[in-house]
Amino acid sequence: MAEFKIVVSDPKTGKSITKEIKDKSAQTLMGMKIGQEIDATIVDIDGTLKISGGSDKVGFPMRSDVHGSARNNILLTSGVGFRSKVKGMQKRKIVRGSMISDETYQINTILVKGNLVLDKPAEEAKAEEKPAEEAKTKE
Repeated sequence: MAEFKIVVSDPKTGKSITKEIKDKSAQTLMGMKIGQEIDATIVDIDGTLKISGGSDKVGFPMRSDVHGSARNNILLTSGVGFRSKVKGMQKRKIVRGSMISDETYQINTILVKGNLVLDKPAEEAKAEEKPAEEAKTKE
């Protein structure tokens, strides 16, 4: 069975969360490509997600301009999977295609519609509990 880690990024707040999905919800993502929109209920969020990239189990990045789901050794001048040190430099690199398959490990998404609700950090939760405890001791 397929297992994926989905990273959901909210461009409004700059925050992101990671969720693991398995079985049936993971099967719905099989065959989808970078740029497609999906329903966010698979990660328990109301809204819509847009697939923006990902990587496979070995760590090779997905590129939207490479068709299929196989690994390819392509000549790159810029973009995902390549950092140029010199202007005009070209290099042959291994990248993964734009389609999600069993070999995909991580899927990066952007929240298009909806709100990303994060759990409160532990420090904020403790700060809210202290005033309630102090009120009980004063009575």
